[in-house]
Amino acid sequence: MKTIPKVEIAKSHADLIADIAGTVTGYGQAAFWWMGQHTFIVKAGEKVVYFDPWYADWDSRQTPSLLTPQECQLADLALISHGHADHLCPETLPQMAQASPRAQFVCPRTEVERLTGECGIAAQRVHPMNAGESREFGGIRVTAIKAKHEHFDEHPTHGFPYLGYVVEMNGVTIYHAGDTIAYEGLLTTLQQWKKFDVMFLPINGRDAERYLRNCAGNLTFQESAELAGELRPGLAVAAHWDMFVGNQEDPAAFVQFLEAKYPGVKSWVGKAGECVLFPE
Repeated sequence: MKTIPKVEIAKSHADLIADIAGTVTGYGQAAFWWMGQHTFIVKAGEKVVYFDPWYADWDSRQTPSLLTPQECQLADLALISHGHADHLCPETLPQMAQASPRAQFVCPRTEVERLTGECGIAAQRVHPMNAGESREFGGIRVTAIKAKHEHFDEHPTHGFPYLGYVVEMNGVTIYHAGDTIAYEGLLTTLQQWKKFDVMFLPINGRDAERYLRNCAGNLTFQESAELAGELRPGLAVAAHWDMFVGNQEDPAAFVQFLEAKYPGVKSWVGKAGECVLFPE
């Protein structure tokens, strides 16, 4: 079994919320905090976006939750990429909806009933999207990108159940890939944007053993590096590598491959809860 580095923690709980609240970004700049797995918080200007907010305290977590669900404050927008519980968390979202009363929630159309029913979020706060659609939320433009989590699994009426998101806010452009493997058309779709300031990319990969135990796969570290190398973002961030034993990857392999094949494309691997400003 691979030796995976233990994630160091920079800030958590009240200190983390205070850091987010106190961080100031000018136009054309933003900050992110990686929370482990594929969970991120981004602040740009006065707006705060939560990506795949998952703060349930599962025993299987290798990176501890840096917030409790009740501490999910300050959010203007929460983007849920798909219905797996470490991305759409029914233990987190009801409490988050209370802690961040202005927050709006975006999800694939296939997951609306879970947010309004199981999670109890008011229907007017839930905004379903399908691949190719764009919506504006108070100065935040969100475009949904289809993802292939082993399969597309497109629903005949609701569309694609797995999404990534391109977010444009405060003069920066962000891509959160969600959970996806490589597919024909992904690069071409993303090339519609002239420049990404940051890309959040899964690197844990896939194999037959995981597939047979119903663990849907993602981009390998090489594939994520190739995607970043072609698009040349300001910063490529390795994600979804740390959390569950048997579904991990060493992020140093991503950094090394990117440096070797695409010198000049910057990457980030660091502490959970660390404030990262971008562009530098």
